[in-house]
Amino acid sequence: MLHPDAAGCDPCAGFELVDDTARLAAMNLLLHGMGTADGASLIQVRDSLIADPGRRWSVVLSNPPFGKKSSLTMIGADGREVREDREIERQDFVATTSNKQLNFVQHIMTILDTNGRAAVVLPDNVLFEGGAGEVIRRKLLTDFDLHTVLRLPTGIFYAQGVKANVLFDKKVARPGQPWTERLWVYDLRTNKHFTLKQNPLRRADLEDFVTAYKPGRRSGREEGERWKPFTYNEITARDKANLDITWLRDKSLEDLDNLPSPDVLAREIVEDLTAALQELEAVATALEEQLGRPAS
Repeated sequence: MLHPDAAGCDPCAGFELVDDTARLAAMNLLLHGMGTADGASLIQVRDSLIADPGRRWSVVLSNPPFGKKSSLTMIGADGREVREDREIERQDFVATTSNKQLNFVQHIMTILDTNGRAAVVLPDNVLFEGGAGEVIRRKLLTDFDLHTVLRLPTGIFYAQGVKANVLFDKKVARPGQPWTERLWVYDLRTNKHFTLKQNPLRRADLEDFVTAYKPGRRSGREEGERWKPFTYNEITARDKANLDITWLRDKSLEDLDNLPSPDVLAREIVEDLTAALQELEAVATALEEQLGRPAS
């Protein structure tokens, strides 16, 4: 998790649980002119979810791990590592859950400064999961300006079957009314086929979204085939405030003469089955939490 900081503070700060990844992140910052080679690292090796750090940031960028549970790595005097799964309990969280991605959403809600902006990569289950997921989504829609969801295509992550999205929000001061007025959804998934090697996602594939996004000029956004707005009332009226919104028809299901190649079809089937198992696991975890049973 990276926090490009507000004026007058450090240029940025970050937290990473894995030592090697933290070193790579620190080196990347140095190569981009942030921090000094002989100074303290801007990346701290720690679990971001342990507690409220006490600081607030103007920009938060995060791609949380897609595991189900939060965990703490303990190292004893003998040098052995023990990983202990447990639920996060924090007074600043509106819901207690073992779902790591939902906890990262709550953590970002805490550390974002007024008028601060956040962009976070999250799996589909965060958009529709009931229980704690619904509580957190309604809180996010009410207390933050959740203005954009980018539905990412499959085939772009090393872990197969991952269906992910980028959520963009802003923390603003507007007492007495919901802060989210209109949520724009861009569907970069339907009828898009990418693979890590043969057909990787490139910067040019995002050009239409970047143009439609209109940073700083949201009032000028215009609806398109893959780009639709939804009002606060429309979203909150959906079952469980479900943000998993689709409207495009999958052309491959209609045009049997224009199907993707067999290897692409096979990979998509594997990804769909894997995603379905992940979604069933999310439902089972939510039911266990509601019934007061520990998640398996």
